[in-house]
Amino acid sequence: MESYIQGLFAERIGGEQFGKDTNIYKFEKIKRAKRAAMEANPDEEMIDMGVGEPDWMAEPEVVEVLYREAKNWENRGYTDNGIDAFKAAAAGYMEQVFGVSGLNPNSEINHGIGSKPVLALLPMAFINPGDITIMTTPGYPLLGSTTAAIGGEVVNLPLLEENDFLPDLDALTEDQKRRAKLLCLNYPNNPTGAVATEAFYKKVIAFAKENGVIVVSDEAYAALMFDGEKPLSFLAVEGAKEVGIAIQSLSKAYNMTGWRLAFVAGNELLVKAFATIKDNNDSGQFAAIQHAGVYCLNHPEITEKTSAKYSRRHDLLVDALQSAGFEVKKPKATFYLYVKAPTATKGGATFDSGEAFSQYLIKEKMISTVPWDDAGNFVRFSVTFVAGDEADEERVMGEIKKRLGSGEFIFG
Repeated sequence: MESYIQGLFAERIGGEQFGKDTNIYKFEKIKRAKRAAMEANPDEEMIDMGVGEPDWMAEPEVVEVLYREAKNWENRGYTDNGIDAFKAAAAGYMEQVFGVSGLNPNSEINHGIGSKPVLALLPMAFINPGDITIMTTPGYPLLGSTTAAIGGEVVNLPLLEENDFLPDLDALTEDQKRRAKLLCLNYPNNPTGAVATEAFYKKVIAFAKENGVIVVSDEAYAALMFDGEKPLSFLAVEGAKEVGIAIQSLSKAYNMTGWRLAFVAGNELLVKAFATIKDNNDSGQFAAIQHAGVYCLNHPEITEKTSAKYSRRHDLLVDALQSAGFEVKKPKATFYLYVKAPTATKGGATFDSGEAFSQYLIKEKMISTVPWDDAGNFVRFSVTFVAGDEADEERVMGEIKKRLGSGEFIFG
């Protein structure tokens, strides 16, 4: 007999159908395919190029700060909207790394327990039923998920290669512009690896002012630049603070995904609104972790070392894929390489989607990637694979080159 509980779930998670959905989430499909492939090939290494988090640990000095501060009696309690030292360090970091000067640590910066909760909470401050959040696709959907859950509407703008993976704001209808409240951007971008330009941000600022839209710039990868590219924050562009906020995360820049620490910076009223919502949803990140974050923000050379590793690995991966016939070029930032999927192999396999190709790579080549079919058929490679040293990196990439071969894949 079915429990009455089945009829009590909120519509936003499926209502009476909650738990009955037979569709399999793509990451679960990847996990299942990996398990099956490893069971079928127990003596062959599965090369995981799909992991979206750093393979390095936080620096030993950062761990030492955590250890030291965790023993302090005064750090035992709630931190609510954050400790002053972390906010001050965040302001200094924005100036040192991005050239964003004049941020008031007390009113224009607030910490978050990672950028994910920040994105989840922000719509609560701005979206009423019928309001629109503009998202980009492919991308991290969380701001849109919360928008939809509270009665708002999500409009997705595709990221296309011909537009350098930047959204076309001119594609929005007049009604969409009128009802839009939030515009969420993510550059450097996951999964495309694309970077924004100052010219693009100027257009975004003009769009926001003309249409009364708040810009949320998710900058989780903003400092992970290489090959001479200078990190760019939305807030570094004139007028940005009038219309929006930037979210900076320590997860990717400092190899601290599990530590859960981020901050919001920018427009004072928007930061205040976020802090108000946050204060009713969590009690702040552990002060010892924030103190460790202070050390990180005062040592951006940590990120520079990490960026050098990703740059080196990208060089190897691009070479391996080009040898196999893929038309790819090295991104300017992030640890992702966004690759157009082939349509077939000379051996007769065909691929009608990025997911089909991703499954083929797992089953036939023992290489795991993440498929993206939201705006064309692509797969995402990540250079966060586990390798002991540079020699091991070269070994892994050599293995990929060997497995993919030369001239096997058909494109177009």
